[in-house]
Amino acid sequence: MSELRYNPLLNTYVIHAAARQNRPHLPKDFCPFCPGSGQVPNDYDVLVYPNDFPVLSTNPIAAPPQPDPVYQQKDAYGVCEVILYSPNHNASFSSLSRPHIEKIISTWKERNEELSKDPKIQYVFPFENRGEEVGVTIHHPHGQLYAYSWVPPKLQDELNNCIEHYEQTGFNLFDVMTHAECEDGRRLLYENNSFIAYIPYFSDYPFGVFVVATAEVDNLSQFTQQHIADLADILKIITAAFDKLYNKPFPYMMVVHQSPVNYVDYEHAASYYRFHIEFYPPLRDENKIKWYASSEMGAGVATNPNSLEECAALLREKINLVRYA
Repeated sequence: MSELRYNPLLNTYVIHAAARQNRPHLPKDFCPFCPGSGQVPNDYDVLVYPNDFPVLSTNPIAAPPQPDPVYQQKDAYGVCEVILYSPNHNASFSSLSRPHIEKIISTWKERNEELSKDPKIQYVFPFENRGEEVGVTIHHPHGQLYAYSWVPPKLQDELNNCIEHYEQTGFNLFDVMTHAECEDGRRLLYENNSFIAYIPYFSDYPFGVFVVATAEVDNLSQFTQQHIADLADILKIITAAFDKLYNKPFPYMMVVHQSPVNYVDYEHAASYYRFHIEFYPPLRDENKIKWYASSEMGAGVATNPNSLEECAALLREKINLVRYA
């Protein structure tokens, strides 16, 4: 059973999902996502698969009432899906062709549009965890998608700060940031017709790349085929460059930030917000982890141990190798 327990100190919900404790660490000679496993079709290219251990459900068990009013809870309503990138167990995001990556992004868009039809859903969040360093237990290439019945706090803070900046200046904060990065140039990585990649001035991860829309796009539902093709191009290049940094599969968390759905407070997000993707790669060197420790977790104050400008220069070098190979 899962339930949403309200944290009154931080004004947000925590998902309590005791059943997740039973998730298996699968043996290396079996994968449920490979054709022939009996759990997926024998022939697929990109597949949406229901999460076997979901923390959210459209038929949640009712959360038990709490005797003290300071503690509130509600049912863990939502959706958890797995998006299988390829039937090839040894594939990676960067090894896929651009047309194949376009299918993945089109699947994000299709699921976003379908899940948004449920009026209880307020935020659709595609993401990928890659590597044992971030807790991955199945190494078959895949991402996930959560659809929440509330707007998660990090996204809400981001949106509200963008609104405040727009109200004070009349400018979109992401456009201002992108202009500043272009003017500086040291943290720029790659750009195409619809997106630009850079490590932002404030990144708390050494290789914390942002991929930001350069047009007035704040939600996957607004994507044209050109947006899909351009996002496939830039994601393939960035992830391929990651793998060349230390000549091994590069671990990361990749998260899609977009505007909420079914939430009137943010219905004009195109004015002040931009669709973007954030990478949180845990490595600060070939065999060194950038841990989130007491300052980060307890105070919310991150410390970056690397020079972002040096990290960007190194990643730019690998991007050039990928582009001109």
